[in-house]
Amino acid sequence: MRVPASEERPHRAPDPRGESRAYKYWIRSGSETVDAEKSGQIKALLDLTARIPWDDRRATGARVEDIREALVREHLRSTRSALLDESDAVEIYRRMGLTRPINDHEVPRNVGLLFFADRPADWFRGATIEVARFRDETRAEVLDEREFSGPLTSQLRDCLTWLEGLSLTHISKQTHRPEARRWVSFPLPALREALTNAIYHRSYEPDVVEPTKVYLHADRIEITAYQGPVPGIAIEHLKPGGRIPDVPARNRRIGGFLKERGYAERRLTGVRKIRNSMETNGSPPPRFDFNPERTYFQVTLPAHPEFASISALEDAAHARAVGNPAAAFERIESAWHASPGSATLSAELIRLLGQRGEIGRAEQVHATFSRAATRTNPAPVTNALIQVLADRRDDDGRHAKRAKALLKALQSSAVAQDALDSAILARRLGDLHSAHRYFETAGDAVFLDSRALHEFAQTKIALTDPRRRRRGSPWEVARRRLLADARQLLERVTQMETSDARHAWAWRDLGRVFGYLRQPTEQDHAYRRATELLPEEVRFAREWARARSHRRGPGNRG
Repeated sequence: MRVPASEERPHRAPDPRGESRAYKYWIRSGSETVDAEKSGQIKALLDLTARIPWDDRRATGARVEDIREALVREHLRSTRSALLDESDAVEIYRRMGLTRPINDHEVPRNVGLLFFADRPADWFRGATIEVARFRDETRAEVLDEREFSGPLTSQLRDCLTWLEGLSLTHISKQTHRPEARRWVSFPLPALREALTNAIYHRSYEPDVVEPTKVYLHADRIEITAYQGPVPGIAIEHLKPGGRIPDVPARNRRIGGFLKERGYAERRLTGVRKIRNSMETNGSPPPRFDFNPERTYFQVTLPAHPEFASISALEDAAHARAVGNPAAAFERIESAWHASPGSATLSAELIRLLGQRGEIGRAEQVHATFSRAATRTNPAPVTNALIQVLADRRDDDGRHAKRAKALLKALQSSAVAQDALDSAILARRLGDLHSAHRYFETAGDAVFLDSRALHEFAQTKIALTDPRRRRRGSPWEVARRRLLADARQLLERVTQMETSDARHAWAWRDLGRVFGYLRQPTEQDHAYRRATELLPEEVRFAREWARARSHRRGPGNRG
C-alpha cells in the first residue's frame, strides 16, 4: 500500500502481517517500512506535524491554476510590494509562500486558496460569513439575511461595509459644554476588530463546516467563530486587565496576510482595541465567551444604550400596530431592565405603567433610573412621572402633592423641550411661579411653539391675580409688566401659523389683557376677532358683554 506524502501526517494503515489487521503508524526508514511506535519515532513524527500550522499546509485537492493571478497582483499593489514587477506568476506564488512543491509539481497551500481563489468555500466549507438581522429575541422573524463569500479579504471588506451602513451616528448637544456629543450605534473599530479576529483565529479544517456568524439583535451584535481559541487561552485572559498569553497561533499565515492589508493585529491585541472603542463611544463593555469544549468563540458588542432604546420603541410601536399591546409593554420593560439608566426607556415605561394604573411601579422605575443615570438629564423621566401622578386622581390628593414635590425638586433643565414640558405640568398643578421659571429657562424655544407661547402668556396673566400678591413687593409695577409681556406674547401667537382655534383663544386672552389694562377699544377689537374665528364658542360673547358692562371696573378675571 502506498500513502502519498502530505502535511496531514502521520497516516495510519493496516498491518499486513498481523492477524487483526490493526491500523498502525508507518514511516520509511531507508528501503524499509517500519512501525513508527515500535521504533520509538512516533513522538518525533507527531511533533513534526504539530509544527506546521493548518493554513501553511498543502491543499492536495487543488491545482495552482485555482489561484487567481489577478487577485494576487491586486494584493501586491495594495501592499506596494516589489514582487509586482515579477512577470512569472508561479515564481510570485513561490516567493509569497502560496504554493509548495510535491514530487515534480507545485500545489497551493491552504492560505493561498483562502485569499486568492474565487471560491475558497469549494475547499473549506466554513470560509464564508453569514449575517442575519432579527426583529426580536425569538429569532422567529428575520429582517435581513446575507452571505459574504469569496476571498477572505473581500468578504471581510464587504461585510464591514454593510455593517457600517447599519451603525447610525447620533449627535446631541451637551448640557454644560459648547461642543456636541457624538456616538454611534456600534463603533466601527470594535466591529472591525471583532470580525477580523473571528476570520483570523477560527478553524478552516474540513470537519468545521459552520460559517462565521454575525447575528444582529436590537440591543447587540453577536459574532461567532468556530472553533474556540487555541489551548492556553482562558476566559480570565479576556477580561478587563487580562493579558493574552504567548501561545502558538492557529493561523499564522492568515494573520500575516490580514496584517499586510491593515485588518489585523497579531496575538489578539485587538481585544484591547475593542474594549477601548466601546468605552470611548459610551457603549457597554464587550463580552467574550467560549465553551469548555472550545467548539466556538463569541464576541458580543452591546448597542449604545440610547440606540437600544430607539430600537425598543420601534419594536413596541410595531407590536401595538398589529394589535398586541401586551408584547409592546413586554418589549419596553425588557429593554429597560437591560438599560435602567436610559431616559428614553424609563420615561416610556413610566407612561405605560401609568396607563395601567401601576403608580407604585412607576415610582420604582423613576427611583431606579435616578440611581443608575448619574450623568443623564433626569427631566424627561421626572416629567413623565409628574404627568402620571397628575393624571391619577385620588381622594386625599397624595398623588398631586407628590407631583408638586417632584416638580419643586427638579432643577431647571438646560434642554429646551424638557423645560417646556416642566412648565406645562407646573401650570396644570397650579404652581405658576415654577411654570414661569421653566418657560424662561426654555428660552428661544418658547417662541417657536405656538402652544408654549400661549401658555406662557396665560401664566403671566394668572400671576396678576390679586390673590397671588406677595407682601412687600411693588405689586402694581410687577402686575403691569406681566400684562405687557403677556400682550406681546399673545400678539405673536396671533401672527404664527397655527389653527383658527388657537388664534381665537389668543385673541380672547388679549381681550382680557386689554380689559385689565383699561384699553376698551383694543379690548372690543380682540373679542370681535375671537368671535369671528370661532363663532360657535358662546363664552366669547358672554365675556365681551360682561366687559362692556363693567368698563369702569378693573375687569372680569373669570
